[in-house]
Amino acid sequence: MREVRLIDENGKQLGIYPTREALYVAMERGLDLVEVSPDARPPVCRLMDYGKFMYEQSRREREARKAQKQIEVKEIQVRPKTAEHDVGFKLDRARKFLAEGNKIRVRVRFRGREITHADLAVELMQRVAEELADVSTVEQTPRMEGRSMIMMLTPSLKVAEQA
Repeated sequence: MREVRLIDENGKQLGIYPTREALYVAMERGLDLVEVSPDARPPVCRLMDYGKFMYEQSRREREARKAQKQIEVKEIQVRPKTAEHDVGFKLDRARKFLAEGNKIRVRVRFRGREITHADLAVELMQRVAEELADVSTVEQTPRMEGRSMIMMLTPSLKVAEQA
């Protein structure tokens, strides 16, 4: 017959018991016998209310999920012909989003024949990346996606720590 080391609900060691006797002790106290460490010699079992234990564990997991910060992806849209002042305004917004710890998707939209001047969009993207280099890093280099060019920026480490 297999023996187990028994620990009561308060964490006090009760000693080594045969398995049947340990089950009987658990039934007497109205608790469950839970094997904690099966690899130990003899295996370690604990007396506990298993339902309550599972409830507490799920509650702790929910609290941990609540504490995690969800990272949002904010988008800044410009066109190849966007004026300098307007681009500056968009960069200020992007800087604010990055300070909050969000990622930024910079999208240059092409309309009509503007798509033939993709080089203007690449220059604009490089300018945006340079302007925001102190608070962000380029996660995804500019690439075409349909009739727009997209680049992803993430907050740099020092900005992410402050958020």
